[in-house]
Amino acid sequence: MIFEIFRRERRGQPFEHAGSVVAPDAEFAEAWVREQYGRRGESAALWVVPREAVHEIDDFADELQKNYHRVDGYPLKEKLGRARELAAKSPHGLSAGAG
Repeated sequence: MIFEIFRRERRGQPFEHAGSVVAPDAEFAEAWVREQYGRRGESAALWVVPREAVHEIDDFADELQKNYHRVDGYPLKEKLGRARELAAKSPHGLSAGAG
């Protein structure tokens, strides 16, 4: 079996992927990981996870259809156009200086 190893160097830090180990079972993998990453106190915490238990999430919900990591995720021209259309349809209308 293949096990993925995650370690935390110090308390309060996030876990980071430290590598993989091939082992006949979880008990052997844990012993190996303790020896490699914990014997000298270089890790504050360890996770040993069967590779089958790790899965990727790549289908993110995006109800607003916005990409906040890119500048074009904020379509200002479209928003201004819609605001102008709504203002034109409004019975009171909007004018400059109205407040």
